[in-house]
Amino acid sequence: MFFLHIRDKDFDAAFSAILSRGEESGREVEQVVLQIIADVRQRGDAAVLELTRRFDRLEVSSVGGLEVTSAEIETAFGRVAEADVAALQLAVERVTRFHEKQKQQTWLSTEEPDIMLGQKVTPLERVGIYVPGGKASYPSSVIMNAVPAKVAGVGEIVMVAPTPGGEINPHVIVAARLAGVDRIFRIGGAQAVAALAYGTETIPKVDKITGPGNIYVATAKKLVFGQVGIDMIAGPSEILVISDGSGTPAHIAADLLSQAEHDELASAILITTDRSFGEQVAAEVERQLPLLSRETIARASWEKYGAIIVAETLDEVIAFSNRIAPEHLELAVTDPFAILSKITNAGAIFMGHWTPEAAGDYLAGPNHTLPTGGTSRFFSPLSVDDFVKKSSIVYFSEDGLKRLGADIARIAGLEGLEAHGKSVSIRLGGGKP
Repeated sequence: MFFLHIRDKDFDAAFSAILSRGEESGREVEQVVLQIIADVRQRGDAAVLELTRRFDRLEVSSVGGLEVTSAEIETAFGRVAEADVAALQLAVERVTRFHEKQKQQTWLSTEEPDIMLGQKVTPLERVGIYVPGGKASYPSSVIMNAVPAKVAGVGEIVMVAPTPGGEINPHVIVAARLAGVDRIFRIGGAQAVAALAYGTETIPKVDKITGPGNIYVATAKKLVFGQVGIDMIAGPSEILVISDGSGTPAHIAADLLSQAEHDELASAILITTDRSFGEQVAAEVERQLPLLSRETIARASWEKYGAIIVAETLDEVIAFSNRIAPEHLELAVTDPFAILSKITNAGAIFMGHWTPEAAGDYLAGPNHTLPTGGTSRFFSPLSVDDFVKKSSIVYFSEDGLKRLGADIARIAGLEGLEAHGKSVSIRLGGGKP
């Protein structure tokens, strides 16, 4: 763990290790992922079966055998406690209500009497959602990816999830059914992304792929972009907590560890104007770490990519936050609303001492699929907008073209595009084909 002062002369060099985490491994895996994608494109189901055998130790005779059946879904509901089903259902309902507010409608403008303009909003026909597996199972990721697609009106939602050894977590299956997923396949990794992007004999080709995954999944999404849409290139998880020294150190320590336990590359950072408070938080982290079932992962993350940074003023803190553009930003200050307007770059902002980041992870309502690695400078959280496409609508009456035609033709002439101009002038009687 780094304990730094923001004005230290070697601050940027020390902090760069956190900002650049995972970059080297990304370059190392790209060639492997390219080979997997090429194999799936060429051999389809056969490649998916072979790669699933190799990476997930799962032996089936056909890709159809990798699809979760209706009977398996019923069994999953029987294995999940009623209280757990109720909690997942509550999350679906709250996330649905939030995302319904994001919906946009087709609109037409008739401000001009002889021209009508507008925008047509159309849901995507089929999307694929990737749900991580392996070190942990994430029913919340199912909900956060499937619900906005469902609200948007997507025709079919296909889910893939790695299942080392073959058994898929029943909570993941239950969440998928509650959130409206249509088909579930027990496959993961770059091969799952390739299968969704290009289609195989059994797995349908989709229009867009969303959802987080490991470095192989993120690299595969990057490489198939253009063949299909993607939500974003997700990197390791991160949290930045802004503190003015108010609040309870144990609470902040728990929030930092809530990210550190994700994986060894996760980053948890506290920046505060109160050095004594930072020292108390550091001590609390050490006290709480041995109490975690995922202590080994959380400790590796904290020791290598954790940091407590001391600054002189809150304005200095805010400037630092906007510079690194964190995925999760907690404003653990006395009056978070007083500084909210100064925050320009963040995936999600959690306000005050009683809003832990975990509330947003599960059922507050906003999406927890967020831009990482500083990309909140230009990316937004997953939303209904990710599952629709928009088409411009243009209608000119004869009078409308007569009114604007000369200027259209003039601009076409400026660009040397004669046929463009003639397509207007011929309608106005001023040209020949």
